[in-house]
Amino acid sequence: MTDQADHASAAEAQAPEIPGKPTSASRTTLSHIMTHNDTNLLGTVHGGVIMKLVDDAAGAVAGRHSGGPAVTASMDEMAFLEPVRVGDLVHVKAQVNWTGRTSMEVGVRVLAERWNESAPPTQVGSAYLVFAAVDADGKPRRVPPVIPETEQDKRRYQEAQIRRTHRLARRRAIMELREKRAAEGFTD
Repeated sequence: MTDQADHASAAEAQAPEIPGKPTSASRTTLSHIMTHNDTNLLGTVHGGVIMKLVDDAAGAVAGRHSGGPAVTASMDEMAFLEPVRVGDLVHVKAQVNWTGRTSMEVGVRVLAERWNESAPPTQVGSAYLVFAAVDADGKPRRVPPVIPETEQDKRRYQEAQIRRTHRLARRRAIMELREKRAAEGFTD
């Protein structure tokens, strides 16, 4: 271990504990009416438009929870359940599900309803994003622990831990495969 790493570990050990924040403290809904500018070649709303709204809402939640800038580290399990049409009012609901030392998982649900009808909205998508909190120099910074408030929040927290375990195992397995292939002389 280097002196710099020793110093960082010692400083972190001496850092005061950050008080936790409840899930409701940063929960956010972003709403947007879909127009012809948002459509793909099939005439429905382009998936990339929905993904941007998802990232925007999740980024707002991550920034609110962490108390400063946070950047998207990954997006996984983006599911499109139903097409979104021009004239739909889309609601993107996001909350922090889990926190690590410097990262957060944000869960997002995407709902759509016709702008001129009073029928209940339909869930049209969902996603999980991981954000890293950063300081002014772009270096990772600590985040407050999330405090699940409801039984649903507790379930989401537990499921987020499973997803994190799977993400780390997948990354480890891929790195091991690449190292093995490199050792065998493959340079792909």
